[in-house]
Amino acid sequence: MPQSFRVQKVAALIRKEMSELLMRGIQDQRVNETLITITEVEVSGDLQHCKIFLSIFGDHNHKENVLKVLESAKGFLKGELGRRLQMRRTPEILFKLDKGMEKGTSVLNLLDKLQEERKAKSTHNNSME
Repeated sequence: MPQSFRVQKVAALIRKEMSELLMRGIQDQRVNETLITITEVEVSGDLQHCKIFLSIFGDHNHKENVLKVLESAKGFLKGELGRRLQMRRTPEILFKLDKGMEKGTSVLNLLDKLQEERKAKSTHNNSME
């Protein structure tokens, strides 16, 4: 079901403000020194819930640590969002790790490997002729 214009606008505003908060609002070194990208924001039709999908650069343990920091700062982030967006009721925030970029990278690596194997095979076949 397509989202209403209002829901889309709130999602875009949340994305913008949350990006700003992640860059300058959280005073934790694990967040400040990590490349974090908000890949998508999904807001429920009643504007009560918000899923924020994040791409976090680093190994699995680092990603988990950053997510824990964000979970512990959720109250602060929700309060700041409410203040900045001036909404009657700020949506509950749920952070989700977006694994799409990881999957994309692994697919690209597999394609590169396949291409190298094809080159090696064609070189081997040409040398046999």
